[in-house]
Amino acid sequence: MTSSLDINAACSERGFLPVHGESVEVLILGSFPSRQSLEKKEYYGNPQNHFWHIIEALYDIDRHLPYAVRISRLTEHRIALWDILSGCCRDGSADVHIQEPVFNDLAGFLRVYPAIRLVALNGRTAGRYYHQMTISTQVPAVVLPSTSPANARVSLPEKVIAWSIIRTPPPIQKNTGDYRSIRNFKKIT
Repeated sequence: MTSSLDINAACSERGFLPVHGESVEVLILGSFPSRQSLEKKEYYGNPQNHFWHIIEALYDIDRHLPYAVRISRLTEHRIALWDILSGCCRDGSADVHIQEPVFNDLAGFLRVYPAIRLVALNGRTAGRYYHQMTISTQVPAVVLPSTSPANARVSLPEKVIAWSIIRTPPPIQKNTGDYRSIRNFKKIT
């Protein structure tokens, strides 16, 4: 059972600033960093998380490289990383335990980087929070399979296929579907 002291300690959690280069075309949004990521001060710092495996498959960025090198190479591909939440109360790392979410200024980020052509939401929780924010934008948002090790329903090869949408973002249009609708759009055009 969680005590109020545990909850108060978890409420002090703050996420990361966005990582990006000068130009951004794809914004990848998670929900909130895991405990292991927070401890390492790295996006997707849990080695069991499939994020860096997927990036390696799509961009040939070796997941074993030092974090700073991986981030540098990722931003060379005009990809930014951030989270929907800047802070929350949470016991453990699971998204289901998130309470009192505090949202990042995603609308402001999208205004500062008007070349963004796709918002890729890492998992259903990120998608749910993103749609709660009701951001007014023409940038398509797609909910992709979570890269979390807790998401065992989708295999790594299936995740790579779904996440391949970030390699060639669609032209700017209003679309807030899941990866299947974006993937079908991509096949049609």
